[in-house]
Amino acid sequence: MQLSRIFSIAAAITTLAGPAAAQQTSDTPPRLVERNMSGPRFGLTYVGIKEELKERLPPGEFHRVISQFGWHFEYQITPDGGGPQFLLQFVPMVAGVEHGMFIPNATLAVGIRLPGGFESGIGPNFQLPKNLEFDRGKVTSALVVAVGKTFHYGGVSIPFDIVYAFNPNGNRISFVLGYAIQRTRSRRIGRR
Repeated sequence: MQLSRIFSIAAAITTLAGPAAAQQTSDTPPRLVERNMSGPRFGLTYVGIKEELKERLPPGEFHRVISQFGWHFEYQITPDGGGPQFLLQFVPMVAGVEHGMFIPNATLAVGIRLPGGFESGIGPNFQLPKNLEFDRGKVTSALVVAVGKTFHYGGVSIPFDIVYAFNPNGNRISFVLGYAIQRTRSRRIGRR
């Protein structure tokens, strides 16, 4: 996978730039650990909307709080000796099922997770709103910023994240959680 190789090289460069790299005495490339941390995600979203757009909504078509259900695909690289984890995440979800709506959305984010579990990320979000007359049938986009903490119990990771989406029609804030079962592969980056 070309993208994972680029991500691995970026992680290796970051690792080599640190103080520990200056103390390396061999030409051995660093060993990085790749982890697949995919798993289910669910949460609640508070939907904001601009005042001038509220007048254009038919009664009962807009709900302030909606559910989110989906799957979190995460690829991470960690230096073998420890340190921050570099993340690439893709999260497709469906929102509003409890209101009889089907609002597909997806987020692609890059981020970092520190050894203590604190994590943050940023990236684009795309959704196809079905309940807003002025957006019906159009793909809308937003910039997503997320912060949170992942707790580890054995080989299971449990993330708790707050996600803020900046959108021209109104911003959204979500609380998302889920779990992932760790699958690991270790390899050297650089010369073979």
